[in-house]
Amino acid sequence: MLTVSDGVIAGTRQDASGVALASLLAENGFEVVERRACSDGTAPVSEMLQKMAAGFSGLIVTTGGTGFTERDLTPEATLSVIQREAPGFAEAMRAVNPLGMLSRGVAGVRDGALILNTPGSPKGSVEMLGAVMKYIPHALALMGDPHAEHPGPSAG
Repeated sequence: MLTVSDGVIAGTRQDASGVALASLLAENGFEVVERRACSDGTAPVSEMLQKMAAGFSGLIVTTGGTGFTERDLTPEATLSVIQREAPGFAEAMRAVNPLGMLSRGVAGVRDGALILNTPGSPKGSVEMLGAVMKYIPHALALMGDPHAEHPGPSAG
């Protein structure tokens, strides 16, 4: 998990969204193997995502940097790192709440990692990730084995 926040890096803000997301992931059977933080901006985020994805197979969730301020560049950084987009995840995450339209987050794949952007607010990040949580294991299974069995019609 990657928290993108100038305030967290400067020590002037608590990483409440990172804590909330780690809790949600653990409640859903995911092991959070690493939590990192970096400053806002394209270069810091893309460099950190590349490091986190190197040799890793699994889920990387970012929180922060998806809004409309000049420093909110997490989507641009993510797009520079991923090899393929997974727009269905980003669309479903935004659709969970009318305020989702204010998140520019993207989703995609880099090697064995599925990368999902969530907003920086604890409520918004948990709500958005929660909207797709039950589909993540299947996506990861398909990434590891393209012949993995697809769920039946009642899965959605």
